[in-house]
Amino acid sequence: MKLVLASNNAKKLAELGTLFTGLPVALVTQGSLGIAEAEEPHVSFVENALAKARHAALAAGGPAIADDSGLCVDALGGAPGVISAHFAPLQFPAGLPREEQRAQQDAANNALLLARLQDEANRRARFVCTLVALRHAQDPEPLIAFGRWEGRILEQPAGEGGFGYDPLLFIPGLGQAVAQLGADVKNAHSHRALAARQMAALMREAWHLG
Repeated sequence: MKLVLASNNAKKLAELGTLFTGLPVALVTQGSLGIAEAEEPHVSFVENALAKARHAALAAGGPAIADDSGLCVDALGGAPGVISAHFAPLQFPAGLPREEQRAQQDAANNALLLARLQDEANRRARFVCTLVALRHAQDPEPLIAFGRWEGRILEQPAGEGGFGYDPLLFIPGLGQAVAQLGADVKNAHSHRALAARQMAALMREAWHLG
Protein backbone atom coordinates (compact mmCIF):
# COMPACT_ATOMS: atom_id res chain seq x y z
CA MET A 1 0.00 0.00 0.00
CA LYS A 2 1.26 3.45 -0.90
CA LEU A 3 0.76 5.71 2.10
CA VAL A 4 1.15 9.45 1.60
CA LEU A 5 2.88 11.24 4.46
CA ALA A 6 1.38 14.70 4.93
CA SER A 7 4.79 16.29 5.43
CA ASN A 8 7.83 17.30 3.41
CA ASN A 9 10.21 16.73 6.33
CA ALA A 10 12.81 14.21 5.14
CA LYS A 11 13.83 13.37 8.72
CA LYS A 12 10.24 12.53 9.69
CA LEU A 13 9.94 10.35 6.58
CA ALA A 14 13.12 8.48 7.54
CA GLU A 15 12.03 8.02 11.17
CA LEU A 16 8.55 6.77 10.28
CA GLY A 17 9.89 4.58 7.51
CA THR A 18 12.11 2.83 10.05
CA LEU A 19 9.34 2.58 12.62
CA PHE A 20 6.89 1.04 10.15
CA THR A 21 9.33 -1.70 9.10
CA GLY A 22 7.36 -4.91 8.81
CA LEU A 23 4.18 -3.29 7.52
CA PRO A 24 3.37 -3.63 3.80
CA VAL A 25 3.32 0.13 3.26
CA ALA A 26 5.47 2.40 1.11
CA LEU A 27 5.69 5.89 2.59
CA VAL A 28 5.96 8.80 0.15
CA THR A 29 5.95 12.48 1.01
CA GLN A 30 3.14 14.67 -0.26
CA GLY A 31 5.74 17.00 -1.79
CA SER A 32 6.99 14.22 -4.06
CA LEU A 33 3.45 14.08 -5.46
CA GLY A 34 3.16 17.83 -5.89
CA ILE A 35 0.72 18.21 -2.99
CA ALA A 36 0.91 21.52 -1.15
CA GLU A 37 1.05 21.65 2.64
CA ALA A 38 -2.27 22.01 4.46
CA GLU A 39 -3.24 24.80 6.79
CA GLU A 40 -2.81 24.03 10.49
CA PRO A 41 -5.21 26.45 12.20
CA HIS A 42 -6.16 24.34 15.21
CA VAL A 43 -5.00 24.49 18.82
CA SER A 44 -4.56 20.74 19.38
CA PHE A 45 -2.26 18.18 17.80
CA VAL A 46 -5.07 15.79 16.95
CA GLU A 47 -7.13 18.39 15.09
CA ASN A 48 -4.15 19.52 13.02
CA ALA A 49 -3.08 15.97 12.23
CA LEU A 50 -6.58 15.09 11.08
CA ALA A 51 -6.78 18.19 8.88
CA LYS A 52 -3.41 17.40 7.29
CA ALA A 53 -4.29 13.75 6.70
CA ARG A 54 -7.62 14.61 5.06
CA HIS A 55 -5.93 17.21 2.84
CA ALA A 56 -3.26 14.74 1.66
CA ALA A 57 -5.73 11.88 1.18
CA LEU A 58 -8.02 14.08 -0.91
CA ALA A 59 -5.19 15.35 -3.11
CA ALA A 60 -3.63 11.90 -3.53
CA GLY A 61 -6.89 10.01 -3.93
CA GLY A 62 -5.88 7.34 -1.45
CA PRO A 63 -4.56 6.51 2.01
CA ALA A 64 -2.62 9.14 3.95
CA ILE A 65 -0.99 9.60 7.32
CA ALA A 66 -0.19 12.79 9.17
CA ASP A 67 2.00 13.52 12.14
CA ASP A 68 1.48 16.55 14.32
CA SER A 69 4.01 16.81 17.09
CA GLY A 70 5.78 19.26 19.29
CA LEU A 71 7.10 20.18 22.68
CA CYS A 72 4.84 20.94 25.63
CA VAL A 73 6.39 22.72 28.62
CA ASP A 74 4.51 22.77 31.93
CA ALA A 75 5.77 26.16 33.07
CA LEU A 76 4.55 27.71 29.79
CA GLY A 77 1.06 26.27 30.01
CA GLY A 78 1.81 23.65 27.38
CA ALA A 79 3.53 26.03 24.96
CA PRO A 80 5.04 25.97 22.43
CA GLY A 81 2.64 23.11 21.63
CA VAL A 82 1.21 23.15 18.11
CA ILE A 83 3.41 26.10 17.13
CA SER A 84 6.60 24.32 18.20
CA ALA A 85 8.07 24.41 14.69
CA HIS A 86 7.60 28.17 14.42
CA PHE A 87 7.81 29.25 18.05
CA ALA A 88 10.21 32.09 17.23
CA PRO A 89 8.86 34.34 14.45
CA LEU A 90 11.37 34.52 11.59
CA GLN A 91 11.39 35.85 8.05
CA PHE A 92 13.64 34.13 5.50
CA PRO A 93 15.18 35.65 2.38
CA ALA A 94 13.80 34.37 -0.91
CA GLY A 95 15.64 31.36 -2.27
CA LEU A 96 17.07 30.14 1.05
CA PRO A 97 17.15 26.31 0.90
CA ARG A 98 14.51 24.58 3.00
CA GLU A 99 16.98 22.70 5.18
CA GLU A 100 18.84 25.93 5.95
CA GLN A 101 15.54 27.52 6.91
CA ARG A 102 14.85 24.61 9.26
CA ALA A 103 18.29 24.92 10.85
CA GLN A 104 17.88 28.66 11.47
CA GLN A 105 14.34 28.18 12.77
CA ASP A 106 15.43 25.41 15.15
CA ALA A 107 18.19 27.58 16.59
CA ALA A 108 15.83 30.52 17.08
CA ASN A 109 13.17 28.33 18.69
CA ASN A 110 15.65 26.88 21.15
CA ALA A 111 17.01 30.31 22.05
CA LEU A 112 13.50 31.66 22.68
CA LEU A 113 12.56 28.66 24.82
CA LEU A 114 15.65 29.10 27.00
CA ALA A 115 14.90 32.81 27.37
CA ARG A 116 11.30 32.10 28.43
CA LEU A 117 12.48 29.59 31.04
CA GLN A 118 15.28 31.73 32.47
CA ASP A 119 15.23 31.41 36.28
CA GLU A 120 12.29 28.97 36.06
CA ALA A 121 12.55 26.08 38.53
CA ASN A 122 9.87 23.91 36.94
CA ARG A 123 11.43 22.58 33.74
CA ARG A 124 9.18 19.57 33.21
CA ALA A 125 8.32 19.04 29.55
CA ARG A 126 7.46 16.37 27.03
CA PHE A 127 7.57 15.66 23.34
CA VAL A 128 4.08 14.81 22.09
CA CYS A 129 3.21 13.05 18.85
CA THR A 130 -0.20 12.42 17.32
CA LEU A 131 -0.51 10.23 14.22
CA VAL A 132 -3.71 10.10 12.16
CA ALA A 133 -4.19 7.68 9.28
CA LEU A 134 -7.05 7.59 6.77
CA ARG A 135 -8.01 5.08 4.08
CA HIS A 136 -9.45 7.95 2.03
CA ALA A 137 -10.35 11.60 2.53
CA GLN A 138 -13.90 10.87 3.73
CA ASP A 139 -12.90 8.02 6.03
CA PRO A 140 -15.33 8.15 9.00
CA GLU A 141 -13.01 5.97 11.08
CA PRO A 142 -9.60 7.64 11.29
CA LEU A 143 -6.92 5.73 13.14
CA ILE A 144 -5.43 7.92 15.90
CA ALA A 145 -2.31 7.11 17.91
CA PHE A 146 -0.55 9.10 20.62
CA GLY A 147 2.95 9.13 22.08
CA ARG A 148 4.37 11.19 24.96
CA TRP A 149 8.08 11.30 25.93
CA GLU A 150 8.65 12.88 29.32
CA GLY A 151 11.73 14.87 30.28
CA ARG A 152 12.97 18.25 31.41
CA ILE A 153 14.45 21.26 29.66
CA LEU A 154 18.19 21.76 30.06
CA GLU A 155 19.72 25.17 30.71
CA GLN A 156 21.88 24.86 27.59
CA PRO A 157 21.87 22.61 24.51
CA ALA A 158 23.60 19.23 24.57
CA GLY A 159 24.40 16.89 21.69
CA GLU A 160 24.63 17.20 17.91
CA GLY A 161 22.02 14.72 16.68
CA GLY A 162 18.33 14.96 15.90
CA PHE A 163 16.53 18.19 15.09
CA GLY A 164 14.16 20.72 16.62
CA TYR A 165 14.28 20.81 20.42
CA ASP A 166 16.27 17.55 20.70
CA PRO A 167 19.32 19.32 22.22
CA LEU A 168 17.20 20.75 25.05
CA LEU A 169 15.00 17.87 26.23
CA PHE A 170 16.82 15.71 28.77
CA ILE A 171 15.39 12.22 29.32
CA PRO A 172 16.08 11.19 32.95
CA GLY A 173 15.56 7.48 32.31
CA LEU A 174 18.27 7.51 29.63
CA GLY A 175 20.56 10.05 31.29
CA GLN A 176 21.01 12.10 28.11
CA ALA A 177 19.45 14.80 25.99
CA VAL A 178 17.57 13.51 22.95
CA ALA A 179 20.25 14.97 20.65
CA GLN A 180 22.85 12.77 22.39
CA LEU A 181 20.99 9.54 21.70
CA GLY A 182 21.83 7.21 18.86
CA ALA A 183 19.18 6.77 16.18
CA ASP A 184 18.45 3.22 17.34
CA VAL A 185 17.84 4.36 20.92
CA LYS A 186 15.71 7.30 19.82
CA ASN A 187 13.65 5.09 17.52
CA ALA A 188 13.04 2.71 20.40
CA HIS A 189 11.92 5.28 22.99
CA SER A 190 10.70 8.49 21.32
CA HIS A 191 7.21 9.98 21.28
CA ARG A 192 7.07 9.23 17.55
CA ALA A 193 8.18 5.64 18.19
CA LEU A 194 5.46 5.16 20.80
CA ALA A 195 2.82 6.61 18.47
CA ALA A 196 4.11 4.61 15.48
CA ARG A 197 4.01 1.31 17.37
CA GLN A 198 0.46 2.07 18.44
CA MET A 199 -0.45 3.05 14.86
CA ALA A 200 1.12 -0.09 13.41
CA ALA A 201 -1.01 -2.19 15.75
CA LEU A 202 -4.13 -0.24 14.74
CA MET A 203 -3.35 -0.71 11.03
CA ARG A 204 -2.90 -4.45 11.49
CA GLU A 205 -6.17 -4.72 13.40
CA ALA A 206 -8.43 -2.26 11.55
CA TRP A 207 -6.91 -2.27 8.07
CA HIS A 208 -5.86 -5.94 8.16
CA LEU A 209 -2.25 -5.13 7.23
CA GLY A 210 0.77 -7.20 8.11
